[in-house]
Amino acid sequence: MRNWFVFAASERWREDDSEYETYADSGGKSGGQKEKLAYTILAGSLAYQFRLDGSAAATRTFRFVVIDEAFGRGSEDSARFALRLFHRLGLQLLIVTPLQKIHVIEPFVSAVGFVDNPAGNFSRLQSLTIEEYRARRQIHLYQRVALSEPSAT
Repeated sequence: MRNWFVFAASERWREDDSEYETYADSGGKSGGQKEKLAYTILAGSLAYQFRLDGSAAATRTFRFVVIDEAFGRGSEDSARFALRLFHRLGLQLLIVTPLQKIHVIEPFVSAVGFVDNPAGNFSRLQSLTIEEYRARRQIHLYQRVALSEPSAT
């Protein structure tokens, strides 16, 4: 059984502490605002649970988080917001996301694991550094362009 909470949050400007946005639960907000609020609450709960502070990236503690079905339905802006927020907390992420969202997470990762199941009877995992992934993507794009161009005969 899940526990549901009602909450209120106030987003404030650092310069003068004036209120920028108010959230009372998530009612009345756009999809992107709800996503950003959810990611902020997730990051805040991780910071609280693991007792993270502003110097999170400088410490040598274990901060591994798995995010399954990440960013599949949300906006790219909200996903980038979450990734920057998690980065500021010094979290190491294992992100499971559809291939069509790889361009969103690419600037934030150092390796990619590509899983497929072409015959339907077993899955394969290919692990690549982000540099290897980018090189293979360029080769693939080049081959697609070369195949689509009519030959000069």
